[in-house]
Amino acid sequence: MSRIPDIPGVRIPPRSEQDMWVKSQVAKLCLLDHDRFPGSQPISFSLNHLDELEKKDYWVCEKSDGVRVLFFLQTDPGTGSQVVYLIDRHNTYYEVTGFWFPQPDKPRESLMDTILDGELVIDVDPQTKMETLRYLAFDCLVFNGENVMSKTLDKRYWRLKEQFYVPWSKAIKGLPSLRSAVPFDIKVKNISFSYGIEDVFRIQIPALQHGNDGLIYTCTETPYVPGTDPNILKWKPPSENSIDFKLVLRFPPLKANPSQPDFHAKPFFGLHVYCGEERGQAKYEPYDELQVENDEWESMKLSGEQVDDRIVEVRWDPGLCHWRMMRFRDDKPHGNFRTVVDKIIESIADGVEKPALIARCPAIRSAWKTRHAQSQPPPPPPPPPPRTAPSSRQLPTHTAAAVQRYGPIATSKWSKVSGPAQFAGMQR
Repeated sequence: MSRIPDIPGVRIPPRSEQDMWVKSQVAKLCLLDHDRFPGSQPISFSLNHLDELEKKDYWVCEKSDGVRVLFFLQTDPGTGSQVVYLIDRHNTYYEVTGFWFPQPDKPRESLMDTILDGELVIDVDPQTKMETLRYLAFDCLVFNGENVMSKTLDKRYWRLKEQFYVPWSKAIKGLPSLRSAVPFDIKVKNISFSYGIEDVFRIQIPALQHGNDGLIYTCTETPYVPGTDPNILKWKPPSENSIDFKLVLRFPPLKANPSQPDFHAKPFFGLHVYCGEERGQAKYEPYDELQVENDEWESMKLSGEQVDDRIVEVRWDPGLCHWRMMRFRDDKPHGNFRTVVDKIIESIADGVEKPALIARCPAIRSAWKTRHAQSQPPPPPPPPPPRTAPSSRQLPTHTAAAVQRYGPIATSKWSKVSGPAQFAGMQR
């Protein structure tokens, strides 16, 4: 499993004057009445979503194993100076410097306020083993001060790729000093039609220099929606589907003093599910147990890390009929919400394996083509039939005069036109 990168930059202190100002700017640009995290969240893919892929147009891309962050470019309209903020799921802001982004049609002028969606990953070169911190952008919320969340995905993606990324990549190629100053690289994720996943599995995923965590399907016909969006589907093989819980350790009592916990004994590893906020505090309820082997517990103790009260990503092991730990997710503020957990468990029980997903692609493609053929405008009407040539007596005066003036037209030895030697009073 790939390493989760740390978010670069200087963390803005929560509830500071700068923190409140930047969050208010993001809320204003996103047309929101709150200053919470404005990013969208997918739902888990289940069997019924195969029918959904036939009914609507979806684009698909690989889901990178990294850290989800929004990218906020804030530009001073007076001076053109720019600052970039990365926003994580905790709604914490990190200020990074070293970037400059130009206008798409005015390469010497600064791009105005822009918000992107994407993931931070660590790419590892297979030959040199050199690591590169990279931001993979896949959507656009605001571009050059204009909110584009209400636009369809194809228009948002065009803004991202052609008007944001292409001008910037040209700028850093022409200015080596600009490229050397950037704190991380930026790329735009490759996106395919929903029926093209065979190439995603066969070509794109094997070529990745970072970990893969499944697929993301995004409906092209719907707007960008903050919060959970049922039009964004996260697919994983059922055996790899995971859930985020809070891990809570409970130690058995000391035999000599039952009122005290025995910290030398192996504890009970409780998985608690997130149930929202109550009076400003996160509320969790016991849900199930995490299976931890003795050697795994010994490794946890030797690591010296805190284990209790952390968000943990787990998967269901059908052989053991237990939840098994994958890794800690300190990049997430909370575990999955209770209703989300129910949906993920449904997708585990009613999930779609990779062969079934690929087998459905011809039907998805056929439905896509039929839909677009019906949406095309009707063909233009056929041209009117040619008029019947007038007789010599009907020739306009200027035409008759031209025939009299220039005489008969000579036959070309290259001509392949056949017909009468005389037509409408004119000689061939």
